[in-house]
Amino acid sequence: MKKECPIGLFDSGVGGTSIWNEIHNLLPNENTIYLADSKNAPYGQKSKEEIIDLSFKNTEFLLNQNCKIIVVACNTATTNAIKELRTKYDVPFIGIEPAIKPAALQSKTQTIGILATKGTLNSELFHKSVANHPDVKIIEQIGHGLVQLIENGDIDSAEMEELLKSYLNPMVEKNIDYLVLGCSHYPYLIPQIKKIIPPKIKIIDSGEAVAKQTQKILEQNNLLNLSKRKSSQIFYTNSEPEVLKNILGNNKTVIYKNF
Repeated sequence: MKKECPIGLFDSGVGGTSIWNEIHNLLPNENTIYLADSKNAPYGQKSKEEIIDLSFKNTEFLLNQNCKIIVVACNTATTNAIKELRTKYDVPFIGIEPAIKPAALQSKTQTIGILATKGTLNSELFHKSVANHPDVKIIEQIGHGLVQLIENGDIDSAEMEELLKSYLNPMVEKNIDYLVLGCSHYPYLIPQIKKIIPPKIKIIDSGEAVAKQTQKILEQNNLLNLSKRKSSQIFYTNSEPEVLKNILGNNKTVIYKNF
């Protein structure tokens, strides 16, 4: 049955598992297949054409596994390729964008920070989102090196701490009261970020909103899995499986595949 087909998710690596966590928590009955294209991470340094090509390749892999809906669990891939994906493939797509709107609407200082990849901050979709909030000052910061450290399993390293301080302290000095995490890898850095920024600054990522949108689109398309059978969660990676296992916990099925 189509309803029992899996939700497919892809990212430029392990970061999109932060989105997978939110979806699995909200929709535990759903089967999922997650694709970590870690050997091509980070997408944020690639050209728009490269990002579109990789997104096509990832989508075709997931469609070959009979996925009923595709979650683009990567800000860079969403902001650069979601339009082309929706044009080319006849399947619902869920994108992930930096949560600028809730931060801008709730900010008291009228100044918010966004930490994201170069590919996201340079995208047309991002600039449209920013243009919707002309009264709010948005401090943009490219997170050079952060994705690669996460992919290497170096979340708690001294190098990570130094990078984060160099990116976050100037934002704090400019009086931000919201920090938007514009990359699905970055929620894994929240414990380190909280050690650097004052507690009054609220951190926002897109995970919960993406999960709710996934549920909504499944309902609209009559695709919710109502089966009571234990759901299946499968993770593919084309790089070192141990990094993905460490992020997820060793009880998950992680398969190495050279795609």
